[in-house]
Amino acid sequence: MPAERWSLQKAELNEEQFMRWRTLLEDRTGMQLSIERKSFLETSLNIRMREIGCTSYDTYYEKLMSGLAGEVEWATLVDRLTVQETSFFRHPSSYELVRNYCTKLYKEQGRKHIELWSVGCATGEEPYSLAMLMDDLVSQQSDRRYYGITATDISLPALSKAREGVYNIRKLERVDQRYSQLYFESHERGRCRVVPRLKDRVCFAQINVLDLRQAPVQNVDVVFCQNLLIYFQGWRKKDIVTHLAERLAPGGIMVLGVGEVLDWQRPDMERFQYKDTLAFIKRNHS
Repeated sequence: MPAERWSLQKAELNEEQFMRWRTLLEDRTGMQLSIERKSFLETSLNIRMREIGCTSYDTYYEKLMSGLAGEVEWATLVDRLTVQETSFFRHPSSYELVRNYCTKLYKEQGRKHIELWSVGCATGEEPYSLAMLMDDLVSQQSDRRYYGITATDISLPALSKAREGVYNIRKLERVDQRYSQLYFESHERGRCRVVPRLKDRVCFAQINVLDLRQAPVQNVDVVFCQNLLIYFQGWRKKDIVTHLAERLAPGGIMVLGVGEVLDWQRPDMERFQYKDTLAFIKRNHS
């Protein structure tokens, strides 16, 4: 009964505890948690603590610091704290930009293969949206063309869901009916599943955007990163975008969320103008 009574109450973080948890989150993920999101942090911690029978913020914090078991628990917690609601084709103009750009690569430049990178892919809706777009585009070419998509995120649980490719049927409401019929098959209890041939075009991997220097992704044609940078401070946003730009092939484009980064520039990058989007293209010196 005592544990049950505690579970119905939401313990509050004092100022020292909040600063401790906020520092931990920023140090490990780079994400900035404002005081306005203190309630969100408390709720997320309380839910997880109830699940594992932990009744103290400090005890739970120490658990996260305890070797391998702590690393496993951190992977679960960070999923609760960082994974946001997402959807297929969330920002239509950005996908339209990618389609037009890749069409030119195939048709005007005669490219045979295009590489795309979905950064902060969460549960997979973004990379699968890119895959649908690219698969449709490839099917319209007169000869064989290819594409590959790398999708990365910090959250292992989210990546596991993404690899599974199973979604509630309501998720398809914003997906073109032709795409729904081509790229999804019915699953159980009002759920649908991405068809295997599309899943095969997407490679999912864990990458923390704080560790982009070690990321094995390079020379990609499209970097797609939306609804991720809003969680970082201004200086760290620019640092992340700079590292993403370094992974682009000459002539490649980087598509960000509108308004997510301001006053960023590099000598080898310039704005890629397209309606209702924020994108940059890497100058081709060849």
